[in-house]
Amino acid sequence: MNGVGLSGGPVRTAEPSPLAGASILQIIPALEAGGAERTTVDVAEALAASGARALVATEGGRLVGELQAKGGVWVPFPANTKNPFAMALNVERLVRLCRREGVQILHARSRAPAWVALGAARRLKIPFVTTYHGSYSGRTAVKLLYNSVMARGDVVIANSHYTADLIRRAHPDQAGDRIVVIHRGTDLSTFTPSAVAPGRVEALRRAWGVAPHQRVVLLAARLTAWKGQRVLIEASSRMRDRGLTDVAVVLAGDPQGRAAYERELDALIEARGLKEIVRRVGHCTDMPAAFRAASVVAVPSVEPEAFGRSAVEAQALGIPVVVSDLGAVPETVLAPPDTDPAQRTGWRVPAGDAAALSDALSEALSLGASARDAMGRRAQAHVEANFSLDRMISGTLDVYADLLGRGSGLKR
Repeated sequence: MNGVGLSGGPVRTAEPSPLAGASILQIIPALEAGGAERTTVDVAEALAASGARALVATEGGRLVGELQAKGGVWVPFPANTKNPFAMALNVERLVRLCRREGVQILHARSRAPAWVALGAARRLKIPFVTTYHGSYSGRTAVKLLYNSVMARGDVVIANSHYTADLIRRAHPDQAGDRIVVIHRGTDLSTFTPSAVAPGRVEALRRAWGVAPHQRVVLLAARLTAWKGQRVLIEASSRMRDRGLTDVAVVLAGDPQGRAAYERELDALIEARGLKEIVRRVGHCTDMPAAFRAASVVAVPSVEPEAFGRSAVEAQALGIPVVVSDLGAVPETVLAPPDTDPAQRTGWRVPAGDAAALSDALSEALSLGASARDAMGRRAQAHVEANFSLDRMISGTLDVYADLLGRGSGLKR
C-alpha cells in the first residue's frame, strides 16, 4: 500500500512477510556450542523479525538466553533422549505441544528428535523439514535406518554440496528430489574486521599467554581426535625444527569431558618439546577476536567436515586459512588447482599429512604485508558472495514460505 510522505513523494510500505503469524518449531537436543545450535538461534531470530513465532524445543543449554533475547521462544523438551521408549512417548508429547501452540512446520536438526518430529508431523499432517548438519557414519543396516530420518523431510536441507552428495548416496530411496543446498551462513556484521576492537584481541592474546612478538597459529575446534589437533602438534614440531620460533600454536576448544584425549594431547606436546609453543586454552567465547588474533587459522580435520564454519569465519575476517582437502571444507576455500593462484584465499592439504600442513602454514606465515592484505580482501569478498548469514536465512525462510504455500499438496 502506498501513501504520500512529508516531502510530497510516494511512500512505499514494506510487503508483509508470508511468514507473519506462522508458528514454526525447530527441535534440537540442546542449545550448546556448535554449528547446528548457532544456526537454530539465527533462524529463530529471523523468524521473529518476520513476524512469525519462533519456537525451539530443546533440553536447554548456554544459548537459550541468546535465543530468548533475539525473539525466539524456548520450549523445554526432552529432545536429547535416544531411548526408543522415551522417544515414543515424546511423539505424543510433541503432538500435544504442536496443537497447543498452533505449530505449522516442524524442523528437526538432529536424528533422535527427528524421529520424534517425523511421527508428530505425520500425525498432524504438517510439513516436516530436516537439516543435515553432519556427515553421519553408518555401515550397518540398523544405523543406516536410524540416519535415514534426516532424509525423510518434505524438504531436506543440506549444509553443503558435499553433504547433499552424501545424502543421495546413503539414502537414494528417501531423499529423492527434495534436497536443497543452503550453506551455513556467517554473520558479517560480527565477523568483519571493523567490528573487532583491538582491545578484545589484545585481551585474548594476554589470556592465552602469547608474547607481543609471537604470531598465532589457531585451531578453533572442540577437543576430539577427528578435528586434527595431533596433526597440528606434529606440524608445529616441524615448523620449530625449521627455525620458526616466533610462533604460538593455540588449541582453542571445549574438551566436552574427553579427559583422556586432553591427557594424550598434553603428553604429545611434552614429548615433542613444545610446551613453550603449543597451548590449550579451552572454550573461547569471543571467536571474532580469536580469529583476528591469529596470523593463520588451521582446520586440519582428519575426517570429513559437513561444512567447516571456522574456515569461513576466519576468511570473513581476512585471515589466511590452511584446511584439509576433505569433506565440505574445500568448497569454502579457493586454492589451486581449482582456481587461479592469484585468486587464492587459502591452502588445502591432504588430511593427516603433518609435513604438508607444516609447509602450508609456513608459506602462509611468510606472506608479505601486501600479499596478505590482498588475500584477506579476496577471502572477505568470497565469503560475502557465498556464505553470508543473510543468504542462509533467505534460503531457509523461502523453504518455510514455500511449504506453507503448498499445504496439503505435500508428499506423504
